[in-house]
Amino acid sequence: MAWPIHISISSQDAQLQLDVQVAAGVQRRDEFADVTSGSRTAIERSGMKKLLDHAEPDDTVVVWRVDRLGRSLIDVLNTVTLLRERGVNVRSISDGIDPGTTTGRLMLNMLATLAEYERELIVERVTAGIAAARQSGTRFGRPLSDPAVIADKLAIATNARANGRTAENAARLVGRSRATLYCHQQSSSIS
Repeated sequence: MAWPIHISISSQDAQLQLDVQVAAGVQRRDEFADVTSGSRTAIERSGMKKLLDHAEPDDTVVVWRVDRLGRSLIDVLNTVTLLRERGVNVRSISDGIDPGTTTGRLMLNMLATLAEYERELIVERVTAGIAAARQSGTRFGRPLSDPAVIADKLAIATNARANGRTAENAARLVGRSRATLYCHQQSSSIS
């Protein structure tokens, strides 16, 4: 059985995709669609989840174009890999990519190489962006607490402990976790 899927953002007209799939022999009752945008991967989308629930080994997922299987090259390859691991075939009508053929597997391997390249570029850009931000004075992580505020909170927590409160209650009293309270107590005893 062939299971078509088309993933579009709301501004795109899915009718062209539907028409091409019907012309390829797919029945409208077997369609799964997502009309969405954003950063959700294909397998997080409701249409793909339904497709994965229905597709069985030796079924074929028919897509208008292979890019309809995900929002990025990496997402497309992950989706194709997931389907293939489940024994589900994939066929792209307009790209002519069919992983069941030698040429289709060659195309997917080339796409996998490009996806790896894309991943490496993303890592390089993020690393360069972080380095540039640090160089311009941007600090990452939680802002440092004022030592005077920490000392006041430690005094209040220590007093609460002396009056019989548990460490958990004393920490909650000053708006900290018990672990943070212990960490501040330890660092103040070292100084």
